[in-house]
Amino acid sequence: MKIVIRIPPVTKKNSQRILKNRKTGKVFIAPSKQYEQYAHDAAFFIPKAGIDYPVNVKCLFYMPTKRQVDLTNLLEAACDALVSCGCIKDDNSKIVVSHDGSRVLYDKDNPRTEISIERMDS
Repeated sequence: MKIVIRIPPVTKKNSQRILKNRKTGKVFIAPSKQYEQYAHDAAFFIPKAGIDYPVNVKCLFYMPTKRQVDLTNLLEAACDALVSCGCIKDDNSKIVVSHDGSRVLYDKDNPRTEISIERMDS
């Protein structure tokens, strides 16, 4: 399966927010508003496949700038989006067994995330 998310990739961990639950008063860490918008917009491109078997999730992140970015944070954001949209049931190591071939690239004019999901032998 191939998925192309045609918006600039965003990491989940940059600019996290510390918020307080209004009812309980407990403090918690929430993703940035930028990531929440990214996750919302990415849902348009992600099919609900319900994958629950071992897969390799290869992500090619085409960034709009040459700034350094953390690949593992981008992978976390992509996998969380896949789970929240129902494309994969969970991103634990029994389902997402590898990210072989994933990398960060540069494309100023067409930033995007290309995701290839390939079934693996268990």
